[in-house]
Amino acid sequence: MAFDAVLLSAVLQELSPVIAGAKLDKIQQPEKDKLILSLRGSGQSVRLLLSARPGAARLHLTQTQYENPQSPPMFCMLLRKHLSGARLTAVTQPPMERIVRLEFDTYNAMGEPSKKYLLVECMGKYANVVLTDAGGMILDALRRVDEDMSRDRRLLPGLLYRLPPDGGKRNPLDTAVTEADLFKTPELRPDQWLLDIFFGLSPLTARELSFRALGDMDVRIGRLSQEAVNAYIGVLNAHLEKIREKSFAPYLLLEGDKPVDYSYMPIEQYGAARTCQRAASFSQMLEQFYMQRDRADRMRQKSGALTKTVTALRDRTARRLGMQREELKATGERERMRQMGDIVTANLYRMEKGQKTLVAADFFDPDCKEATIRLDPLKTPQQNAALYYKKYTKLKTAEAHLRRELERGEAELAYLNSTVEVLSKAETSGDVEEVRRELVETGVLKKQKKTSKKEKRIVSSPLRFRSSAGLEILVGKNNLQNDELTFHTAHKADLWLHAQKIHGSHVIVRCNGAPDDASVKEAAVLAAYYSQGRDGQKIPVDYTQVRHVKRQAGGKPGMVFYTDQKTVIVTPDGEAVRRLEEKN
Repeated sequence: MAFDAVLLSAVLQELSPVIAGAKLDKIQQPEKDKLILSLRGSGQSVRLLLSARPGAARLHLTQTQYENPQSPPMFCMLLRKHLSGARLTAVTQPPMERIVRLEFDTYNAMGEPSKKYLLVECMGKYANVVLTDAGGMILDALRRVDEDMSRDRRLLPGLLYRLPPDGGKRNPLDTAVTEADLFKTPELRPDQWLLDIFFGLSPLTARELSFRALGDMDVRIGRLSQEAVNAYIGVLNAHLEKIREKSFAPYLLLEGDKPVDYSYMPIEQYGAARTCQRAASFSQMLEQFYMQRDRADRMRQKSGALTKTVTALRDRTARRLGMQREELKATGERERMRQMGDIVTANLYRMEKGQKTLVAADFFDPDCKEATIRLDPLKTPQQNAALYYKKYTKLKTAEAHLRRELERGEAELAYLNSTVEVLSKAETSGDVEEVRRELVETGVLKKQKKTSKKEKRIVSSPLRFRSSAGLEILVGKNNLQNDELTFHTAHKADLWLHAQKIHGSHVIVRCNGAPDDASVKEAAVLAAYYSQGRDGQKIPVDYTQVRHVKRQAGGKPGMVFYTDQKTVIVTPDGEAVRRLEEKN
């Protein structure tokens, strides 16, 4: 991600006028590596998020409401002790460091004026939040770092706080870049050289500057022409001058409708593969990017155990089906068993007990060639014939049984695949619990032992949208909800949609008749988006009236067959989905 020192400077340029001088009303620590500071000043109240999560370290204003733990963590209690009611007097950043220094005016235990500093270190996997006194002595850190964890820099109560070492790199804002600097390492790519020489810049920024100057990010410095060298140095120095002037703007980098990165300048290196979208503010940009990613991470954690269980069941079912298919192939020999029984019966007059083989004309062969048939010498000729008929009957019975088992197993595999798909798109804890309840009710999972505490049953509603023509569109979020939606909520004349031949949600257009073409297409986009084909293009979506949709006999919830359908081809579009949601 591109949360480098320059982007941090841009964030602080936006934040400082809002939070400097504000009073600290409340301190919360909803997660082990996340703090929320509620600030009040200049006629407004804001909430400042401080994240020390590795890979997601940042600070910005937030409007997201977090659920707090019943007992505040120790670090949160310490901050409340030292900073509750304090005034945030200054927000500073050491030159080109990913560190923010929040200066607070407060009072000590004796009631005397005192200063405290909260240092937010947005340094990737080394992210941290450190509280110090006026003299720089560490009172505590969100993550204590001892000598076993770092020989260069310890963060422990009682030690003096020191900035991290610069690793021998230069501050890019101190001097202009020259040609002599560039050719010290001719074997490197320009973006590698930039990261090796200077601190404070991200790989995304380094690649972008190389792309803008050279149009090629893989070329080596030693192979650059003089014209290319001049162009690259010119782009670098112009960019550094913009940083000095604090000329920044927030941009989200999108892949489809999914935010994949962000920057303080437009990103052009990906061409048409990714879209660069201007955001309203740096806080809004970071909130949108990380809230979507954090929500996905949290849901993966919440649904992880259940997903693992269902995936294991699915894989076991798939393996069993593979073995049963092989067994079914073996039953194809049953007709030959009957034929050999007939040949033995036809030649009983020629046979004697104790024979090991029978060589006789195979009257089932078009050319009536001779066949060699193995016999049990301990059995009579009649018993050998009966033995082949018995094998025939056994294989015939096995075939019927295997076909039933395969049909049942394939339905079970389809259901488990659909459940894995539903879990991958679960957005809330309630969605996960509904899937768990469904699996228990359908007998896939065993019911957990009853506890003394009565659990509250979570029941969610389908997703609701409204078409451009004003028709209500409902989308099921899991198999039970699909079943309820199609066979209980919808009217017979409503329109039913489903992505063709892949797992997905049941979609209902509440029209009680024939809907307009635009509503059909919009509902089809929803069906494609809430299906296994979300990341694809040109997804076929079937639609028919609800009256033509029937449950599969003995099938799991959501398993249906339908007739009289038509098909429309659409591409899943997250932006269109949001517009339909807003209309509702």
